[in-house]
Amino acid sequence: MTNSQHFPENFLWGVATAAHQVEGNNTNNDTWFLEHLPGTIFAEPSGDAVDHYHRYREDIALIASLGFTSYRFSLEWARIEPEEGYFSVAELDHYRRMLETCHEHGLTPVVTYHHFTSPKWLLAAGGWEDAATPDRFARYCDRVTEHLGDLIGVACTLNEPNLPWLLKALGIGGEPAERRAEVPVWAAAAERLGIEASKVAPFQFTVSDAGFDIKLAAHRAARDVIKARRPDLMVGWTLANSDIQASDGGQEVADQVRRDVNERFLEASRGDDFVGIQTYGRTVFGPDGVAPAPEGVATNQMGEEIYPQALEVTIREANRIAQIPVMVTENGLATEDDAQRLEYLKAAVSGVESCLADGIDVRGYIAWTAFDNFEWIFGYRPKFGLIAVDLATQERTPKPSAYWLGDVSRAAQARLSSVG
Repeated sequence: MTNSQHFPENFLWGVATAAHQVEGNNTNNDTWFLEHLPGTIFAEPSGDAVDHYHRYREDIALIASLGFTSYRFSLEWARIEPEEGYFSVAELDHYRRMLETCHEHGLTPVVTYHHFTSPKWLLAAGGWEDAATPDRFARYCDRVTEHLGDLIGVACTLNEPNLPWLLKALGIGGEPAERRAEVPVWAAAAERLGIEASKVAPFQFTVSDAGFDIKLAAHRAARDVIKARRPDLMVGWTLANSDIQASDGGQEVADQVRRDVNERFLEASRGDDFVGIQTYGRTVFGPDGVAPAPEGVATNQMGEEIYPQALEVTIREANRIAQIPVMVTENGLATEDDAQRLEYLKAAVSGVESCLADGIDVRGYIAWTAFDNFEWIFGYRPKFGLIAVDLATQERTPKPSAYWLGDVSRAAQARLSSVG
């Protein structure tokens, strides 16, 4: 058991999900659309997912019973605004019931307004390279906050706006606008949407100067409308910050990737109430790009080196550059071996504790993910969940790692209660 003495009062211990990965049947969003296109880069469609849309009450009760104090989940923009300018009160009320259920079970809701997926109509309008997107996103965030804001504990505007630049460095996506017609899935999307392939700009896969500017403008516009309705609410965005390292001859490449992926987004976070850090490991660059994992090291289900020490590095980097409070909003391991996950979590939490001991303002540790779920282009094969799900029966089974992290949360709460 980790030493709980360094964890402050109101430190959030939780697990996270994203709407598209757990709800099922998000048929109005761009990711569902892309999953079903010829030449899709998705291993399989999301389908029913883990049916969290209908099972949220028992799921939230289970999360609370394990000892956690927070639950991070996302709202599905495509459900709430399925056609531009039309807002579904029924769907807003659904998310209000989710928030009320969190409060009934003593969980602080950490709410992400946009976790990768956008309405299909936004993709048709130019997606995350269109100049009107920040205003459209702000309008959505304003309507959401008007309806739900009194129940939200922490607000995250955009999830991992920097991810496309990291994926490009790993060799996934990032095609410039003029070459998108050469990629089968973008060509198929353009044909179905009736637009030029150069205009296909989904949140997760678009790398361009315009994309950076649009996302930053959207974040800031969203932050402003949320704060206008809830001035006391902590608002920030969450970043996919790998521990960027260099092998022999790779320093120049690593420095550029670190600048593109981590540093400029952290600099842009200054003035926010916090920044969410989402780290899974390190990425090592040689002179020709990403270096393979060292021979003989343990790897996750995507073939990446298991390196939990990365989280401490990225927290310290965020503290140094952004100079605002940090919250770990995702951290976890894709593995079928839960004993391996447990050791990973122990090392990662120890790194958080070290940061706290040095006076860094870390507000919480939220593990990815609550449930084994749909992992985007990889489909259902990677198992990040602290809770197993039988997709045939939808039965939930907590793993030892869930009990361990829940016990860490309980121990921290008990110590603070005894001190108080």
